[in-house]
Amino acid sequence: MIRINTPLTDEDIGKLKINDKVLLSGTIYTGRDAILPKLVNLLENEKELNINIKGSAIMHTAVSDAGIATTTSNKKEIESSIAPLSKHGIKLHIGKGALNENTVYELEKYNSAYLVSPPVAALLTDCVIKKECVMFKKEGMEGCFELQVKDLPAIVAIVNGQSIF
Repeated sequence: MIRINTPLTDEDIGKLKINDKVLLSGTIYTGRDAILPKLVNLLENEKELNINIKGSAIMHTAVSDAGIATTTSNKKEIESSIAPLSKHGIKLHIGKGALNENTVYELEKYNSAYLVSPPVAALLTDCVIKKECVMFKKEGMEGCFELQVKDLPAIVAIVNGQSIF
């Protein structure tokens, strides 16, 4: 297992290889269908964010008292957000499912990576130390949460132009 911590650098991403098993610790953000396009819109229109996404990770999930588990990342609203979020500093995208070849190219272009997490909500939820909704609170559990995590398990699925899919 490779231990990685946010914030991440280009050098951190450059060391990863597909199929690496990682334990991620630090601050990660959450978003899915309703939130990611809004976040991209703010960034593309050069609006100030009240969070610092440089070197961070974003998990494709909602957050509820029942826990967290990744949603399918190749939904149009989610996959179309990956390149612009990477362009603006997100280094890791955490979800599930295959992504298209253009997204693989864009991840390489912006030196970001895509991790898949095991589909075990209880295990992932146990890795969350603290959670707080930091943006889009009116969206409830689908808002953008800031999570403090310790040893969140994942597998590198796309990095440096290579994909396991």
